[in-house]
Amino acid sequence: MFYKMIEAKRDQWFASDDCTVRPLIEYMEKVGQMRDAQIEAIKTYLFLKVACDCSPLYELFASGRFNTLDIAELALPDRVKAYLRSNPAAAALYEYARQTNDRGEVVSKKLREQIEKAPENIDYRKFFRDAFYGVSYTDYLFSLPMGAGKTFLMAAFIYLDLYYATNEPLNPAFAHNFIIFAPSGLKSSVVPSLRTIQRFNPSWVLPEPAASEIRRMISFEVLDQRKTANKSNKTKNPNVQKIANHQPLSELFGLVAVTNAEKVILDRIREQSGQIDLFEDSEDEQDRQANELRNLIGKLPALSIFIDEVHHAVSDEIKLRSVVNRWAENGTVNSVIGFSGTPYLERPEKIDVVKGLSVATAEITNIVYYYPLIDGVGNFLKRPIVKIADIADSTQIIENGVRQFLDTYRDTVYTDGTTAKLGIYCGTIEKLERLVYPLVVSIAAEYGLGVETILRFHKGNKEYPQPGDSQMEFDILDKPISKIRIVLLVQIGKEGWDCRSLTGIILSQEGDCPRNMVLQTSCRCLRQVTKDSPETALIYLNSSNADKLSDQLQKQHHISLQEFAAADHSKTALNRYDRTAYLKLPIIDFYQLAIRYTAEKTEELAPEKYIPLAAENAKQEQSVIRTTDLSMETIRTDVDDAERGNEYAAFNAWQYEIVRGSFGILKMEDLKPYTAMLKAVFDTITYEKDRNRYYNTRFDRAQVEANIRKAFAEKRTFLTSEEVIPEAASLLNIANFTPRVFTEKPWDYYPSQDTVERIVLADQG
Repeated sequence: MFYKMIEAKRDQWFASDDCTVRPLIEYMEKVGQMRDAQIEAIKTYLFLKVACDCSPLYELFASGRFNTLDIAELALPDRVKAYLRSNPAAAALYEYARQTNDRGEVVSKKLREQIEKAPENIDYRKFFRDAFYGVSYTDYLFSLPMGAGKTFLMAAFIYLDLYYATNEPLNPAFAHNFIIFAPSGLKSSVVPSLRTIQRFNPSWVLPEPAASEIRRMISFEVLDQRKTANKSNKTKNPNVQKIANHQPLSELFGLVAVTNAEKVILDRIREQSGQIDLFEDSEDEQDRQANELRNLIGKLPALSIFIDEVHHAVSDEIKLRSVVNRWAENGTVNSVIGFSGTPYLERPEKIDVVKGLSVATAEITNIVYYYPLIDGVGNFLKRPIVKIADIADSTQIIENGVRQFLDTYRDTVYTDGTTAKLGIYCGTIEKLERLVYPLVVSIAAEYGLGVETILRFHKGNKEYPQPGDSQMEFDILDKPISKIRIVLLVQIGKEGWDCRSLTGIILSQEGDCPRNMVLQTSCRCLRQVTKDSPETALIYLNSSNADKLSDQLQKQHHISLQEFAAADHSKTALNRYDRTAYLKLPIIDFYQLAIRYTAEKTEELAPEKYIPLAAENAKQEQSVIRTTDLSMETIRTDVDDAERGNEYAAFNAWQYEIVRGSFGILKMEDLKPYTAMLKAVFDTITYEKDRNRYYNTRFDRAQVEANIRKAFAEKRTFLTSEEVIPEAASLLNIANFTPRVFTEKPWDYYPSQDTVERIVLADQG
């Protein structure tokens, strides 16, 4: 519930004159590519980064950064009011205790009464330190439901951080490099989806040319390799090499690494008697590799750590915390940013306040932004049609579900060319192969669908190996080329499976998926295909799974199954018309001048020709001494050609200076064939004194070295050509015009829909 205080203060800041990021948010809203849930999360992110300096939550709450209560208006004794005014941390905890949850219940009535009775008895800073896990670094969690676009939100955060870091490179609030952790159990589904960050269009959140400039700075690395290099007898960690290729690390900027937290980072960590052992002194080769990767990541400067599906890391939290704490000791960690659709703990955690009083919370406490699942239904999620079969026969439930799906969605083809698909979860491979597959094949045949439209996807066993090409078919399910309409699954696709064309789910018996994942599994089919389009999906359950779904909705989202099924936050469709032809607006003609430059070689390389001449045009003018009498008549003219200079000269060092000045174009081995010629030039521009050689001031040494470098460069000339290109532009900027727009706030559009329709009718007479 701490996030409600952050949200209230965020909105207050955005409405004030102190807000510097409002134009950027307005740009995102105008472009219209980011969902409302994503934009609200970005507002919170920028508020914490810009207004709060990316400080840890413990420090922000303890300093009263999110306090909004008007203490003078509270019905409290003057003694308590005075204490709250002088102690921002106490005021923050009191404001937290006064909040109400989604059910209208006070967060902690006893805590509120304790503060009102004896506020001086509480160690407020210790409470906030304990509430946010005692970490000294920045650790924020963003909670968005499945389908809200967490992966693109990660990308938006990355581009925004780099944008501000480019403008303020010394500002510690903004990260320079990023590493994204995915849980090990979801590696096969989450890590590939995270690669979509590379496809994110930064112009959705940043105007040009800044968006393209930042994109060119970013380099992506997927750290998913576990084996040694081919044909190598040495054990090496290829993931270490991927990062090492970006040396020097102290100057690294724009690295985005995606890896699997437990497999790559945590699997070589042991916990014994509550103590963590990183095996830093182990002689085991795998321990050494894990330590090498951990140590190298810990050296990445201004590093922001993104943890996807963070609720899976709770069981390994002590390990992950230990690793991040070790990195934080290096002073290289900018922030830890978590993402989760279900940020809830298996059992409530208690935070001690005073002896005999504690606050229990079932939420992960460092949530800074929360978007309810029910608000996404009909908005960016399909509306669920939940059917509960009150029969015990699993095969009968599957038959009824398949028939209802095909009756409703058999001919559904989405705007991207994909077809609606049904997912059927089976508890075992044997059940899938012996019962479900033959049943589904016979039903599909009645609807004119062949066996090629049915995919059996499992990892196989001794009796039933994994079907051939099933992995490839599964990977292309969300593409127009896929012919699959029904997918049969065993222990796959419960979470992290991003298939927007999945339009139905059947859970026919207990055990089709883990008991605690019925909600995540049944919601796999709710991802919206066409933005702002009113789409529906079928969820077909037996009574046991329906009870679990209802229970998990109530515990995790505080809504009933009936509210979930009846939710509809769809947007209003508004028609818009292009009237440029009717208004006969003229096209503006203009011309662009295109200039092309081409280089043409005029002479081949000829070092042997130009090296001997290197000192000729580098002579300094000689000093002329003229002697005159009293009448200024010249008596004698002398030329001062004495050799001067006190800078010690060495032939090898002089060659090195020539190479160093070429910025990598020349190498020492390039000069070796011309050593004799170079020695002659060296003798010319130096002189001997006291058995040592010194540079002669009669020669411009820099010019001589430049002439030698020129001798190793081809002679070129540049040619230019000009072209006048006729162009045309419209008086109205309607490049992104669409005949229909969808909005939750139709009153923000001018003119209104009724007026628009009257104008169009008037145009038609």
